[in-house]
Amino acid sequence: MTAMLTIKNKPQTTKASTLGFVLYEGPSMLTGSPIVAVLTLKTSNRKTGNMAQVWILDAGELTPVQLSQAKRDESICGNCIHRQSLGGACYVNLGQAPMAVYKAYKNGRYTKYNAAIHSHYISTRQVRLGAYGDPAAVPFEVMQAITEQAEGHTGYTHQAAHKAFDTRFMGICMVSADTPKQAAKWQAKGAHTFRVALAGDSLADGEVECLADSKGIQCVDCGLCNGIKGNVAITVHGSRAKSFKSNLIQLNEVA
Repeated sequence: MTAMLTIKNKPQTTKASTLGFVLYEGPSMLTGSPIVAVLTLKTSNRKTGNMAQVWILDAGELTPVQLSQAKRDESICGNCIHRQSLGGACYVNLGQAPMAVYKAYKNGRYTKYNAAIHSHYISTRQVRLGAYGDPAAVPFEVMQAITEQAEGHTGYTHQAAHKAFDTRFMGICMVSADTPKQAAKWQAKGAHTFRVALAGDSLADGEVECLADSKGIQCVDCGLCNGIKGNVAITVHGSRAKSFKSNLIQLNEVA
């Protein structure tokens, strides 16, 4: 009697087991320093819902926390006045998700993205460009390709005034504005804006209040912030409000 040879199949990579992908490794479009863009597939973010998330991180040896402490985060955050390195009102907890993504990247946990093989991971998903970091730090073509392969996306950039800003991002990202004056300026240039407002501020003409704030609708189900649908405003709350107002006072934007 001949014994049967059992061949074990190699485990297949599935959507459930894939952690994420490296979309880009190379120079920052803002400073030239080495950065990485990582796409992760799962999140517990209650505001956005279960969107795929793009993280833009410095690819050097400093962790996100160390990079901010050293005031060297221009490579990924550009000239944003709300950077934590400047004492700003940025809400991202650098020691949590950005740190986890950075460590996983450094440990080789992410596969390099190949659209021919991997696009099915996002073809039925909403993608958030810039869960941390500014999309404009990455070549436009990289971000554009992801928006074309995904079912939908959201994106925000605070780099419209940066000398190296690629204006094509205005077609896929909301331009972040800190005042009605700024919002009107960028809208006149063809952008759609996402304005952070102080408590008590009124909506400007053509603005709608963020539906996550006003109606509890998650970003994954909303889709307004894709750079082409409309102008949105959201009210800053809590401890961030003080830092946000302080930033604007320094820029002489409010009394």
